[in-house]
Amino acid sequence: MTLTYKGIKINYKSTGKGRPIVFLHGFLENITMWEETIAILENSYHCIAIDLLGHGDTESLGYIHTMEEMALAVNTVLEELKITDTTLIGHSMGGYVSLALVELFPNKTMSLVLLNSTSYPDSEERKISRTRAIDIVKKNPNAYTSMAIANLFAEKNRIVYEPQIKRIKEQASKTSLQGIISALEGMKIRKDRSNVLKEFYGSKVIFAGEKDPVLSFSQNGKEANYANVDLISFDGGHMTYIENQKEFMTALQNHLQNPT
Repeated sequence: MTLTYKGIKINYKSTGKGRPIVFLHGFLENITMWEETIAILENSYHCIAIDLLGHGDTESLGYIHTMEEMALAVNTVLEELKITDTTLIGHSMGGYVSLALVELFPNKTMSLVLLNSTSYPDSEERKISRTRAIDIVKKNPNAYTSMAIANLFAEKNRIVYEPQIKRIKEQASKTSLQGIISALEGMKIRKDRSNVLKEFYGSKVIFAGEKDPVLSFSQNGKEANYANVDLISFDGGHMTYIENQKEFMTALQNHLQNPT
């Protein structure tokens, strides 16, 4: 399905019936990452997966895709589907967008799941890393995406999940140069939303990988304590929905059925 937002195409999938769940993918991903999750949940929930700006079949909008702009695009889909009370599940960058959406439209979200994500902004070191990544992307986008995807998995899992990594790389290679750079720029300047997470009145949980190469697990622990959020840990990296698929689905269904 598609709709128009500020003159560009937004792509999304809407399936199932019941309480709505909105799935927001991470950087270099698209709605295909949620296929197996949605296949399990669509018999009980109305599942909506959205391609964020510059990803999948959604077009780019300028050269910096801020988390706020992405959230506004997501809200356009919610308005189209007349959804006013939803569960947000955001993987990595999708979590940043989820928090921006909560801040902009606090009454539209009843439950929040941050999957391998954080409410904290980029550290100065991370900002430098993203600037360096932009330079690399401009020279060789395919080499960058290939390297970036493999590095999301815990080191011990990079051979075990080689077929899945290959599939994700194929999807990532479809992301336009503008889409990659715009997202990197947007993530680099995103603000601290730890207070947004702390003050969120609905149920909330962080799913974190103990061996996440991208996000510090110990920092996730401090964040959970500060924001009074349940923290569920998994023995894997940044791709919990693949590296710990069975445990992830059990924990997710439990959260959906018994929000705290």
